[in-house]
Amino acid sequence: MSQLNLTQAERGAEATQMSDEFGPVKGTLSTSRIAMIWLAANLVVTTLLTGTLFVPGLSWLHSIELIITGTLLGATILVLVGNIGTRTGLSTMSLTKGAFGLRGSYVTAIANVVILMGWSWVQAILAGITVDYMVEQVTGFSNPVLFSVLCQLLVVGLAIFGHSGIEKVEPWLALIILSIMGYVFSVVFTDYSVAELTAIKNDPALGWNRMLVLDVVIATSISWTVLSAEFNRLAKSQKAGMIGSGIGYSLSTVLSMTLGATAIGYVALKGLDVNGFDPITIVSAFGFPLAIAIFLSVIATNTMVVYGMVSSILNLSPVKKLRFLPTALIVGAISVVGASWLSMLDKFTHFLTLIGALFVPVFAIMIVDYYLLKKSDYHQDILRGSGGRYWYRNGFNAVAFVVWIVGFLLSFGLSGNAGQFGVTIPVFVFAFFTYWSGMAFLTRKRQTTAVQ
Repeated sequence: MSQLNLTQAERGAEATQMSDEFGPVKGTLSTSRIAMIWLAANLVVTTLLTGTLFVPGLSWLHSIELIITGTLLGATILVLVGNIGTRTGLSTMSLTKGAFGLRGSYVTAIANVVILMGWSWVQAILAGITVDYMVEQVTGFSNPVLFSVLCQLLVVGLAIFGHSGIEKVEPWLALIILSIMGYVFSVVFTDYSVAELTAIKNDPALGWNRMLVLDVVIATSISWTVLSAEFNRLAKSQKAGMIGSGIGYSLSTVLSMTLGATAIGYVALKGLDVNGFDPITIVSAFGFPLAIAIFLSVIATNTMVVYGMVSSILNLSPVKKLRFLPTALIVGAISVVGASWLSMLDKFTHFLTLIGALFVPVFAIMIVDYYLLKKSDYHQDILRGSGGRYWYRNGFNAVAFVVWIVGFLLSFGLSGNAGQFGVTIPVFVFAFFTYWSGMAFLTRKRQTTAVQ
């Protein structure tokens, strides 16, 4: 094996045996199976509730337009990074070794685990609050911390089965959630017309504008791109991975955010209190079916999130090989404890900003490095613990880290004045062209030195 742009058949049985531990994976899943995994993953309460933030800050129709536009832009990044996973069989953070260096990838992996852990806490808390509401309505008993922890315990149990468990469970959860979403849409459009939703009066005091909404939608895709190679490497072909993830992610995001925007519009038309990013606001309006959808969506998504954290840790180093089960148990225990931190919900929009600031530059760098600089070909040296062509200087690629840090700072600099151009797109373009030109300059310099 001299390079890693191999077909799945060429990876052999050994890769299958290692699929939940270090090394490349032999993918076997069809387009429809990949699409269903991604569909279930993002039919999730956080994506739904993100849609509730936009109305009535913007009109319902403008919100839908921006949801579709931002999703398609973000899905392009997700699919491109995921395709590298399909071609190489490696996880997302393992792939950062190509651009950031064998040791440099430790930094991106740690950042990834921190972000995913935050996601798991937010989603478990939202599920816990929703379950608590249902139980309280029936029995009068209320303990949201307890139910948040119990929801996350169930997630950890599913994640322990690894990607084989996810393949079996996710498609069924997706079908159930889609059915319930259909019910919610039918309730809304039975009572109100599109014209009535569109006529909801805007509230500029909420502070939303078109570019800010677009940024939030793209940031959602960036938060999922950290797992794109993890799951697209399970695809049997590039076509299956790209089409499956593109359709599955885009459809689930547009449906979820549109449902959120529509549900909160329904609440407003009913004359009820409009509270964005509050599951109880919409559950009280639509009843237990929506609460069940929220619960199942968290189980589906958080299972993938916990698996993604474990995968990132396992693929840190080929030298000190960790086992899947004990790593999953430790990560799972931390995620369960964090699920009791209910006040984290107050920081959700800041959390999304942090995700974008950290990973928009990373994915721009990865796309340039693999498709343009390395010509879609990573050598087997990427599996080494030291030395080889991805060692750069002491295991770190200084150009990648400088661009990453400057891009991170630029994100925060622009966030205070995001009205005209937003944050995500300018930072991505900056990181893309700065890394490309920086590496091209170094290559020319080395070639000139070698000739002399």
